[in-house]
Order: sequence, then C-alpha cells, then structure tokens
Amino acid sequence: MPVTTDCEQRLVALLAEAGRGPKRDGLYALWLVVRAAEALFGPNHVSPKNHRRRLQAIELRLGSLALPAPLKRALVAARQHLEVATPEAAAGVLRQLLAPAREVLGADAAEALSLAVRAAALH
Repeated sequence: MPVTTDCEQRLVALLAEAGRGPKRDGLYALWLVVRAAEALFGPNHVSPKNHRRRLQAIELRLGSLALPAPLKRALVAARQHLEVATPEAAAGVLRQLLAPAREVLGADAAEALSLAVRAAALH
C-alpha cells in the first residue's frame, strides 16, 4: 500500500509550486483534511486514537492559517463531520470540499480532490 494517495501527491506538488500566502495555506489545510478523511478508508484505516489526534492538529492549524473565508468555513465544517470517523462521513466530506476548493484554490486543486472522491466511491 502506498504511503500517500494520488490526491495527496497532487496536492503536495501544487503546494510546492505555490508561493507564500493564502493559496499555499489553503492547499496545506486542504491536504490536512484530505489526509484525515482518506485515512478512514480501507482495511488499514487509522486507529480511533490517531484519528482524534489528526482532527486536533487540524483544528489547531486552521486557526493559524490565512485562509479565504469560503474555504475556511468548508474546512471547519469538514473537520466537524469527520468526528464520527466513518468512511461514509469521509466520502461526504471529500465531495463537499470540491466546490470550495475549485472556487478558492483553482481547477488543479479541485481536480486533485476529485481523485480522492473517486477513490472514496470504491470503498
């Protein structure tokens, strides 16, 4: 099993290309949430304890990042929906992040996220 998913790899590549500022912060925050959501899929899903730690880390980081309002609202809501720690909730979160990601971060970020949405549909 690969260490990172296709979506994560694309987001990290976009993050590396982005200059400092809100877009880079937004890509980083999106990557954190996607990582937490995708960790709930498959037979080797993350333990409940580690999932809670990831959600705590997301909460701490979201408060310190310069994020555009639509994306920040979407990521805060996504973090809350992930608290139930089910694959279904994770799939829903990924789908709900598509529009704000496209609007704020651009088509490339939305395209990367669509890879995670498609993978979630298989689980």
